[in-house]
Amino acid sequence: MSLAKRKGYLSWDDYFMGVALLSAQRSKDPNTQVGACIVDPRNKIVGVGYNGFPTGISDDIFPWDREGDFLDTKYPYICHAELNAVINKISSDLYNCRIYVALYPCNECAKVIIQSGIKEVIYLSDKYADTDPVKASKLLFDHAGVKYRKLIPKEKSITLYFG
Repeated sequence: MSLAKRKGYLSWDDYFMGVALLSAQRSKDPNTQVGACIVDPRNKIVGVGYNGFPTGISDDIFPWDREGDFLDTKYPYICHAELNAVINKISSDLYNCRIYVALYPCNECAKVIIQSGIKEVIYLSDKYADTDPVKASKLLFDHAGVKYRKLIPKEKSITLYFG
């Protein structure tokens, strides 16, 4: 008598969003940790990234502040997770890929996503939906034919054990 396959395994969406969330744990940003996972049409991971300063920029010297004069905040220096995932790609191109992100992308990341050839954005939260950068992002995606959808995970949590 043969065994039936295991039940309760992760769906592809939950798995790839889990990789994005795990990547976010690398971020040193004290306020917002975002990760991204790019997947090709064959369900192969071809890029991951998280938000942080560019390579070689000290995260002990540059600011992490959200408020204050522009040059005294993190905003002119930080690279978003989506940008890092595209830059870190291991594939020759990202055409027809999809990207999993915890937070809906801003307009700057939308431009990078469109230019890279990614055709779908899957996100968990759209908490900045009423801001101009996200409104612009949606306009860009709509006009470029990039689909986007909110992920409703099948699992509430994923636990990892090292031991």
